Amino acid sequence: MAEHPHPHLRCCGYRRQETPMADELTVTRNDDARRYEIRVGDELGGFLEFRAIDDDRTVLPHTEIDPAFKGRGLGSALASEALSDLARRGGSVIPSCPFVAHYLREHDVPGLVVEWPNDDDAADSAGPGEPS
Repeated sequence: MAEHPHPHLRCCGYRRQETPMADELTVTRNDDARRYEIRVGDELGGFLEFRAIDDDRTVLPHTEIDPAFKGRGLGSALASEALSDLARRGGSVIPSCPFVAHYLREHDVPGLVVEWPNDDDAADSAGPGEPS
């Protein structure tokens, strides 16, 4: 079994040990709000929205990290866990969020099928920084 890319995270019922002296990060899927949420301890640190087009396709329109947690890698950790969960669920994703598009151009997510949006502006404008 491959090492988890973020050993201090737990996602969608998947929990890893907390690293010493670090706040525990937890990623969960909130189907009612149609988003993945990342928590730092008990605080909501950010979210990645999703919208199912049909049974096999999911659009990822927006990612947001609380400014209090900027620069701590929460956006990348959230994207990694959310995309891994979506890969396990099957189907394909359409990354219309510039941050997610950039993440996918830089990182392989095993088993994930990506349908790049026709609007190249979203992917091309994506930078390496944290999401809004």
